[in-house]
Amino acid sequence: MSNFGVASAFGNFYVYEDLLLHVTAENFFLEPQISHNEVLVIDRISREISLKAQQDQVPPHASGRLICGIVGIITLLSGPYLVIITKKSKVGEINGQNIWRVEETEILSYSRTLLHLTEEQIQYNKVYLSMVRSVLHTPHFYFSTSYDLTHTLQRLHNTSPDFLQMSLFERADQRFVWNNFLMRDLIAQPELHRYCLPVLHGFITIKTSVINRKTFTWCLISRRSWLHAGTRYFMRGVDSEGHVANFIETEQIVERDGCMTSFVQTRGSIPLFWSQMPNLKRKPSPRVINNENHIDSFSKHFNNQIFNYGRQVLINLVDQKGAEGHLEKCFSEMVQASKSPNIRYEAFDFHHECRKMRWDRLSILINKLAPVQDDLGYFLMLKDGTAVLVQDGVFRTNCIDCLDRTNVVQNMVGRRSLQQQLQKLGILNKDQKVEDHVNFEVVYRNVWADNADVCSIQYAGTSALKTDFTRTGKRSIAGLLSDGWNTLVRYYKNNFADGFRQDAIDLFLGNYNVEENEGVTKLCPLMKKKDMKLLALPIVLLIALAMSFYCLLTPPVHTTETIMYVIFWAVITTVTLTVILYFGAEFVDCPKLQEFRPKLKVK
Repeated sequence: MSNFGVASAFGNFYVYEDLLLHVTAENFFLEPQISHNEVLVIDRISREISLKAQQDQVPPHASGRLICGIVGIITLLSGPYLVIITKKSKVGEINGQNIWRVEETEILSYSRTLLHLTEEQIQYNKVYLSMVRSVLHTPHFYFSTSYDLTHTLQRLHNTSPDFLQMSLFERADQRFVWNNFLMRDLIAQPELHRYCLPVLHGFITIKTSVINRKTFTWCLISRRSWLHAGTRYFMRGVDSEGHVANFIETEQIVERDGCMTSFVQTRGSIPLFWSQMPNLKRKPSPRVINNENHIDSFSKHFNNQIFNYGRQVLINLVDQKGAEGHLEKCFSEMVQASKSPNIRYEAFDFHHECRKMRWDRLSILINKLAPVQDDLGYFLMLKDGTAVLVQDGVFRTNCIDCLDRTNVVQNMVGRRSLQQQLQKLGILNKDQKVEDHVNFEVVYRNVWADNADVCSIQYAGTSALKTDFTRTGKRSIAGLLSDGWNTLVRYYKNNFADGFRQDAIDLFLGNYNVEENEGVTKLCPLMKKKDMKLLALPIVLLIALAMSFYCLLTPPVHTTETIMYVIFWAVITTVTLTVILYFGAEFVDCPKLQEFRPKLKVK
């Protein structure tokens, strides 16, 4: 039995697998299925949470049903709400421990009525509730009651006896625990820790595969950090603590006959203060923010990364010309200024190098990185728990969004490591490649493409671009058309829906706390409304467009008169559209709960 993830009947870190929930007018009772000696009691009136002996606690008339776990407690205008998992599906097993995906959740109000709220507060409370639901419905959340999903195999191996005695929630890597804020009331009481379930957001797939008649388990885990989390345009760059937007740790695990290997990569936004606020343009220009201490946050970020992962190989895939080029130059200059021996910078202009669908040129980058990858290595642990190989650093890959280009390159780097892992475990022969085995090759490509899609939905709101290459190894016309459609959907969501999504994320993560007097003695931020004069412009634009088409499609009686009408409505359309684009940022759905990017001087 290895020393890092196996739950024991005598251990104290596992979380109760299933709970029986009983609801009365006064209390929530949560009764563990594997223990009949205790029950968790939540008083809906006093809000007190306590652990009591099971005997005679649950009234005979209390309704009961089986639930899968507790996500936490969040307070909105009407009071606290208990968030529970009502349905789960098994993803697979790691080291013999079950890994689950959250399929359905429910939000239960402590309050039995809304009579203590005004009509306006009731409407605001509905909006807050819809925000919480929107986060819970974003794919995908995962958990395990007996395996520490938040840590890599190598981190789990390098643990102390004291660490192994901690509860699952306490020992978790807090960067990746998305219900950290919601669990604050439960985690404050040590006796309740077996009810505290760390929930991961990201992507997990576990596949049992066969190559050369040898069975093994292959797993891909992407752990998404909740620090500096948000949506594509409203959360960019680094914050004052060194946390970057869209930071994801991706681990590739292979398990065979008790031996386990692991290879870790990371991605994250360029660690500078920069913004790319939506303004109705197809692609707003990214801008570096002046008057900020870039070097301080840059140093904090990489000090943390080096502490967690070792040496850093930075793969920067942004364009080296235009607006992206300015970001690339600033990033490169910051790396040089840091003079860190643990940081290597590798810029690769993805779009320029792979123009005209020459994606085979990615081999230039992979071949250049090959000696470095061999030096960094991967983690290998034998059946008896002995680590015979360790990973000495990571590739930290980024493009502008850390989504599409990033996933393509991570997939290729991961493939090279996987080949080494499979050869080391005796699954592949020395002269064989992963792509030689068609059945597994299809699985590998599709899993990485699914990983790209899920990570992209979480950040940008749509599936990823360029996944036709990941799935098939070729760029196709169908893939270009699919990318075009996703680009249009992204445009709509990033301009007209992401303000709500950003607010929802901040509410869920505790970046904004609802106060119960909002809408009465305190202004509710949801009251902010658009200027009616601005809202009138889109209506004028639609009318002008409709009239232009009407004049063009209606059979002309007087040709000159028809031409004049067309010109008139065309002018109205052009002028209105010009005004809308000029004041584009005013029409964007911006977050209401937080002021994200102050209007600082940019360069």
